[in-house]
Amino acid sequence: MKILVDLNCDMGESFGNYKIGQDEDIVSYITSANIACGFHASDPLVMQKTIALCKDADVAPGAHPGFPDLVGFGRRQMKVQPAELTAMIIYQVGALKAFAEAAGLKLQHVKPHGAMYNMAGKDAVMADAICKGIASVDENLILLGLSGSEFEGAAKKAGIRFAREVFADRAYEEDGSLVARTKPGAMITDENESVARVIRMLKENKVTAVTGRDIEVHPDSICLHGDSPKAVLFAKKIRTALEEEGIETAPIEKVIA
Repeated sequence: MKILVDLNCDMGESFGNYKIGQDEDIVSYITSANIACGFHASDPLVMQKTIALCKDADVAPGAHPGFPDLVGFGRRQMKVQPAELTAMIIYQVGALKAFAEAAGLKLQHVKPHGAMYNMAGKDAVMADAICKGIASVDENLILLGLSGSEFEGAAKKAGIRFAREVFADRAYEEDGSLVARTKPGAMITDENESVARVIRMLKENKVTAVTGRDIEVHPDSICLHGDSPKAVLFAKKIRTALEEEGIETAPIEKVIA
């Protein structure tokens, strides 16, 4: 059976004089980009430059909205009301959508960032608020969220499409959530282990949790973190392994069509 999958990466996370990530090197290996929108990282110039980078590389751009937490890089939990969360999404997605359209591109998807992503994956009220914001900006946008999370039901309720995401370089809990970065073993640092996990997720729909138990996943898109030291090596090895296995890559919109 033919397998088609998207390769996505978090990008555009520099801020002013602070350089984060290896965007220029990694963009040639991916098919979709999650671009920071100014709350957890990025600024208007970085957003504009990242959109241009995607255009030159023929990579589909998406918004990567997070909590307003530059110091904590959006990885610290915040307690906000649903209406405020919806407004945060509209504000950030709308900004990146404007940059994309100014460059002659269409925004493809939205992937919440960091703590927002992890909290909403387990909280239906938060997931609903995020989806409400996305649909308010553009009902054609795709929500990219954790496979098996609350995002799937929320997207359906809001009338927007959902793409299931798995992670090449993150460890999983038994409930399908990601192991918190504060815990040992949260990040997969061995590129060969990462490749083997990705291929198994695609071919068997399974990944081994930190407890040693296999859990079920259904990948539409594989996430690579562009800010890790070995990000480019991971991307190159995963892309090569997919080609060797006869697995094709395409932007999210084509994968879930």
